[in-house]
Amino acid sequence: MISYIKGTIHRLEREPASAIVLIGGIGYEVQLPAYVYNSITGRGLGVGSDIEFELYYHVTERQPRPHLVGFLHESEKRFFEQLIQVEGIGPAKAAAALVFPVSTIAAAIENGDTGLLNQLPGIGARAAQKIIATLQGKVASTALLRDERVSGSGSSNGATPVTSMQVEVVDALVALGYRPAEARDQVDAAVRRNPDAAEDSQALMREVFRAQAATRAAFSAGE
Repeated sequence: MISYIKGTIHRLEREPASAIVLIGGIGYEVQLPAYVYNSITGRGLGVGSDIEFELYYHVTERQPRPHLVGFLHESEKRFFEQLIQVEGIGPAKAAAALVFPVSTIAAAIENGDTGLLNQLPGIGARAAQKIIATLQGKVASTALLRDERVSGSGSSNGATPVTSMQVEVVDALVALGYRPAEARDQVDAAVRRNPDAAEDSQALMREVFRAQAATRAAFSAGE
């Protein structure tokens, strides 16, 4: 199974969005969700540019031809894998539906926003309800991600993009009963205080609890 690819863009097509990635004289066809395609072109990348993709590999007895779907970040691939768990949402439909950043779609799922989900190609009212019923409460960490702008100018709202370790700590805090937004604020503040902890989930968790302990001590002293 192919899960990652790195090479040179030999061809880039908008409709349907896809790329031919050239590696050692062999071209691999990779389907691209619209958001991924826009991210690539927004960076100014095109034919001849170096590229790397996280890949979802799909093949079945009925469709023996391998189907590769490409993503720029592991978080996008993880969300895609969750989306195809929904009844009636296969890899092709899920890839076509990702016209918005995954954080935007995940936030709509967590908020029960069927209006936004209905804007996704191929996703009608019934499918939107199924997506919410299946994934609500399971994609909170994805909703908190700060996706790269399709223009390539950095992360949305100007913040530093999260690492996988930060997402792991956010998930842990949510499991402990924190609201998702509160958990993300705690992790952001911890990274600002101690940037070296950003790549170590245990250190980051300790930083969060250290700050909370200091806050409680200050509050108690003031009583």
